[in-house]
Amino acid sequence: MRSPFERGRPWLLLAALFLAAGCTAPQSSPRPDPDDVIKAATQRLTDHCLTRQGLVPPRPGQSPPPEQQQKVSAALFGTGPAQLSVSLPTGYVVRTHTDGCLAAAQQRLYGDQPGWFRASVVVNNLKPEADHNHQSLAEVRARHPAEITDFERLRAHALSQATALLNSPSTSPSTSPSTTGEPSP
Repeated sequence: MRSPFERGRPWLLLAALFLAAGCTAPQSSPRPDPDDVIKAATQRLTDHCLTRQGLVPPRPGQSPPPEQQQKVSAALFGTGPAQLSVSLPTGYVVRTHTDGCLAAAQQRLYGDQPGWFRASVVVNNLKPEADHNHQSLAEVRARHPAEITDFERLRAHALSQATALLNSPSTSPSTSPSTTGEPSP
């Protein structure tokens, strides 16, 4: 005959297994793509900026009413001559505005909209530069270490800011002009 201790052993083992299973770390969901996080935060900031101006933020597949198209475009992308430009080795010149909701959102997220513009244009055009100059991508990258470093630093800053913005309990960004995605005067 088995002792009470021996009879209880299978139950103890089973209880220990259940306890161990219940104490394991929960499966973590996959991390969202950093580009998607930054895009979502940019969307939130630009939507908020447009809404404050009495405009309806555009959505894929939907156009604003014709009478608002120009107002929405000007509010989103800025007006007048572009204030920033980068000349690429391929001969192309890329320009952008520092006013408008998109520029304000970039300033809020990246902390340096002109710096982000320069670094992102150069880094996003390394392959065309390599093709244009008949060089390897590694050779072209070796000529642009400062831009690549700035790109990575500013993108990391934007991801941090975007994550904080999207995780905030508020449904809209802070009302401080420096953090709302409000275009600069």
